[in-house]
Amino acid sequence: MPLTLQQMRKNCEEARALMARARAEKFALGAFNLDNQETLKAVVHAAANKKAPVLVEVSKGEVDALGAHNVRDMVDNYRAEFGVQIFINLDHSPSVADAKAGIEAGFEFIHIDVSQANHDATDEEIVAATKQVVEYAKLTGALVESEPHYFGGSSNVHDEAFDYETIKKTFSTPEGTKAFVEATGIDTYAAAVGNLHGKYPVPKKLDLELLQQVRNVIDCNISLHGGSGTPGHYFVDAVKIGVTKININSDMRYAYRKTLEKVLAENPDEFAVVKLMDTVIDAVQEVVESKIDMFNSAGKVV
Repeated sequence: MPLTLQQMRKNCEEARALMARARAEKFALGAFNLDNQETLKAVVHAAANKKAPVLVEVSKGEVDALGAHNVRDMVDNYRAEFGVQIFINLDHSPSVADAKAGIEAGFEFIHIDVSQANHDATDEEIVAATKQVVEYAKLTGALVESEPHYFGGSSNVHDEAFDYETIKKTFSTPEGTKAFVEATGIDTYAAAVGNLHGKYPVPKKLDLELLQQVRNVIDCNISLHGGSGTPGHYFVDAVKIGVTKININSDMRYAYRKTLEKVLAENPDEFAVVKLMDTVIDAVQEVVESKIDMFNSAGKVV
């Protein structure tokens, strides 16, 4: 059942207060991608077990597959059943129209990323689209996130190593960050400091000195995309610097698929796959719980 506008605004007020507390108390909210109900169960179980506030997030592909209002209903049902503090993030929304639809569905967090659909989008186009979403989000109070350029990689498991020197060319700069935040009025800035979408055969390296410089020039929230495959000590330090949202996707997908392949191979005569999913959910839950610990968000539900 769709939320009323009053309910949406109440949820968004709670989300804003939580982000402010995360900044003050030095923890980050894990934003965990939702592929299906099993993934949602894994995140909810982890949140309940760790007493941690969390986000689940869906990109356009997942919204198209599941339906924004169905996602809203599922999350609300699990929140009521397990008593968890959980919000929804629309991740990498490629257009203003898609972002507005997420706001109207009652998502508390909206990431507008027109460069996702058009890697050659100009600075002016990105700023203009972001400002439209910031203005429209006033309807519910949803928090808006954006970045000034295309963020590399893909949410998959890659065989090839990445070229760190090439990635460095897309890093955030303090000057560019400050100008973008001031021009758009966003609530959350998606920093690029070595984080990269996807899981690779080599570990990622975060430029924590640059992250501190970015933190010094803006007063809004900072998020890190592409958290999968990052050594945990980077997250511990990033949270101390002031990051309050970290996205995790590929690590969960890897655990899901590899565990599912294993249980299917071990049970060749079982065609009621739902009977095999508890093991898969447990594997994804383990990933989520490990990230919650790294983000210092365990025990932060009040």
